[in-house]
Amino acid sequence: MSLSARRELLERIRNKYQTASGNEKTKILDAFVQSSGYRRKYAISLLNKTEADDLEAALKIRQRHKVYDDEVKQAFLAVWRAANEICPKRLVPFLPRFLESLEAHGHLIVSERIRSRLLNLSAATADRMLKSERQKGRKKMSTTKSGTLLKKQIPIRTFADWSDVTPGFVEADLVAHCGTRIDGAFLNTLTITDIATGWTEVIPLLRKSEADVQSALVNIRSILPFPLLGLDTDNGSEFINHGLLKYCEAECITFTRSRAYRKNDQAHVEEKNGSIVRRVVGYDRFEGLPAWRAMAALYAKLRLYVNYFQPSQKLLLKRREGSKTIKRYDQAKTPCQRLLDSPHVPPAKKQELQTNFRDLDPVSLLQQIRLLQDELNKHAWLHSAEVDVPNLVAETIAKIYELKEPQSGVPKLINYSRSKVPRKPMPPRTHRTRKDPFEKTWVIVNARLKINPTLTAKDLLDELIAEYPGEHDLKQKRTLQRRILAWRQEQYSLEAHHRKLTLDATSSINIFTDLAELATRA
Repeated sequence: MSLSARRELLERIRNKYQTASGNEKTKILDAFVQSSGYRRKYAISLLNKTEADDLEAALKIRQRHKVYDDEVKQAFLAVWRAANEICPKRLVPFLPRFLESLEAHGHLIVSERIRSRLLNLSAATADRMLKSERQKGRKKMSTTKSGTLLKKQIPIRTFADWSDVTPGFVEADLVAHCGTRIDGAFLNTLTITDIATGWTEVIPLLRKSEADVQSALVNIRSILPFPLLGLDTDNGSEFINHGLLKYCEAECITFTRSRAYRKNDQAHVEEKNGSIVRRVVGYDRFEGLPAWRAMAALYAKLRLYVNYFQPSQKLLLKRREGSKTIKRYDQAKTPCQRLLDSPHVPPAKKQELQTNFRDLDPVSLLQQIRLLQDELNKHAWLHSAEVDVPNLVAETIAKIYELKEPQSGVPKLINYSRSKVPRKPMPPRTHRTRKDPFEKTWVIVNARLKINPTLTAKDLLDELIAEYPGEHDLKQKRTLQRRILAWRQEQYSLEAHHRKLTLDATSSINIFTDLAELATRA
């Protein structure tokens, strides 16, 4: 017997049990114990309860001691906003160092009790704490032009070949800032992501050319905290050319490429294109030298925030069990932490990374990035004609470095990736995409509905299954319900139209009658 059935039985026999004599109570109790399976003493306690006792039990609220109170929640929200609102699975493992950095720069002061609660916080509990905060809240164009027959000289590296690499082997890709059209000259972003550590560098290109890509690669090598050992690109002509091939051979850089039309071969850098470039810059069109300077100023600050304060997880295991794919990830770490843990990075470079981390202020970086986002947005193609750009970059940098004290609160970056260019609205679909399961029997359903409009879809489907075995099944219930609803709406519209015509005809007859009476009187 189900729980609901036992409760219903209890409500039916309780009053009878309480007013019965001793022998009758024994008989009622024996029957109740046999049907419900309850122990005898527990059944007696249930039968002796009154409605007032049940109401009191329902109103009684279990009081639990709150481990993570509002003070802990507010402290965690401050840390979460300073971390650019990343997910708790990435933030919680990095929480001790991030909290230390916020306290060192005077953005957060917490007591020992709150500190211990924050450091013991799990990712699942953090998700529950953020639930209320989170609630407050095109057709793709390809700019990749295939390279020449030089591809035969460059070996292919697939996604399965990155199982065991050291820092220095990177994936590279271009992100086009072309807006809604790909004609003319526009800016591009060269994104380079290290496979082992996730260290990411982004640099704007004024033109999409062989010379610009090679020049940007030289600049990126000068700021990387490790030597560039391998370069893996797509099959675009900006990468697959003699100039870049000779440069890699001269610098002893392993040059490989992905398979054509297989974006999964470059999954690491493709992910950074969306989570870093598109999220911060968006999908607008940018052209010209002033926009290039503004974007370069933005990326100079963004690279520090991403590599030192944005943890990420790496896939350790992936297996398939039946229809499920099970994935296991490592503990979330920032690219800086992964470099510090790597045995391939020299101690002098590790000391430099630790010094840089201690000197950087994440909240101040967010403020500077937010200002540079606003300045870059003024160079968007739709607004460029309204902006006086000669001294724009110099004024922006001056504003940034004049910030002596951080502003109140933690700024929030504008997520431009959510403002994608909308698709052209499609006309309404008038054709069927699946075979109509009631094509043969709808005439019968229509006739029965006209005879008895109160019939339900379940009753009609049961009749059809019995009369036409093999043609229908219970999975078609929802389809039949929608068809019957549409039929009833159509019938209601026809009846309303008929009533309107009847009223119009009646009113016309009344008018003619009144006119005839007036004429007779006259």
